[in-house]
Amino acid sequence: MTQDTRMLDSVERYIRGEMLPDERVYFEQLRKTNAEVDQMVVEQTIFFQQMNRFNEWKKFKSSLLEIHTDLAQQGSIKSDKLKGGARVTYLWNRYKRTMAIAASIAGITAIGLSILINSYGPHKESPRLQALVSEVNHLKSVTRSLDNKIDNVDRKKADTVNTIIPKYNGTGFLIDTKGFMITNAHVVKNSRNIFVQNNKGEQFKAFVVKLDVNRDLAILKIDDDRFKTIGYLPYGLSKTAADIAEPIFTLGYPRDEIVYSEGYLSAKTGYNGDTLSCQIGIAANPGNSGGPVFDRNGEVIGILSTKETQAEGVVFAIQSKYIVQALDELKKDSLYHNIKVPLTSGLHGLDKVQQAKKVQDYVFMVKGD
Repeated sequence: MTQDTRMLDSVERYIRGEMLPDERVYFEQLRKTNAEVDQMVVEQTIFFQQMNRFNEWKKFKSSLLEIHTDLAQQGSIKSDKLKGGARVTYLWNRYKRTMAIAASIAGITAIGLSILINSYGPHKESPRLQALVSEVNHLKSVTRSLDNKIDNVDRKKADTVNTIIPKYNGTGFLIDTKGFMITNAHVVKNSRNIFVQNNKGEQFKAFVVKLDVNRDLAILKIDDDRFKTIGYLPYGLSKTAADIAEPIFTLGYPRDEIVYSEGYLSAKTGYNGDTLSCQIGIAANPGNSGGPVFDRNGEVIGILSTKETQAEGVVFAIQSKYIVQALDELKKDSLYHNIKVPLTSGLHGLDKVQQAKKVQDYVFMVKGD
């Protein structure tokens, strides 16, 4: 294995969050002192993000072909008469709502790549980036062609909600006004597609920005043009541990409706004295994983992670200081240095009803397939 290949392998492991803590610290120091290594990280991150979107486009085209084949086999259409432009026109008329979605995705991909390359790209494009630009240019031409074939489609009102049958279900909550959120790594690590749903039933596409299996944390980014940047988050992330017996509450999705639970801090450590987490006395069920744990001042002191199966009401939560650490690590990446983590709460002095009312809009169900 050549030195360049080994370095590329290290870059990919760094982006995927697969490095051990000591190894990651060393690599981040290397990025600071070596501009070429830092540039490789930027290029590879852009490449991964855009290839994921391009793969979604390819899957869509494959699905369209399957639809056509099924319709032909069922006798709903005559395949031999639907050739060339006629076949395209028929499918667009029948499925133009879905096509509008795909066209929007292609356009967003092209625009997003252009912005990223102009902001972070090297002066001399690498072969990998050049190939990617070629693919995106192809998508641009496809998008223009689709636009000419879609009649009277209001894109602003197009229903872009993707329906999936989730294999994994959990909870997550916003940690930045631009759509960054936190959940457990075990909620999303085996998912090919991730969607998050708010308490109004609105569903948005999301992807993993950072996966920290050792701390059971995952940072997601909502990647959906229907999601609007919010003004502020009413709660903050606490850097200190709560006191034993302090009242706490949580919001989560053990079912399709958001559920409130309250309890108290039982111990400052987790299972068998684990210092990563703390023990809380609260009712929790599958689906609560990834939910925020608030103290009486409305500050996040942890994120629900696991429960003791042999005892009722014994639940463990990853302490919030490790969320802050994970975010600080992510912010060292030039792509995410503008993340603004709330450290103060605006819920201090409010009663529980008012606190829960102000918080629930920022807590999401997390679905993965």
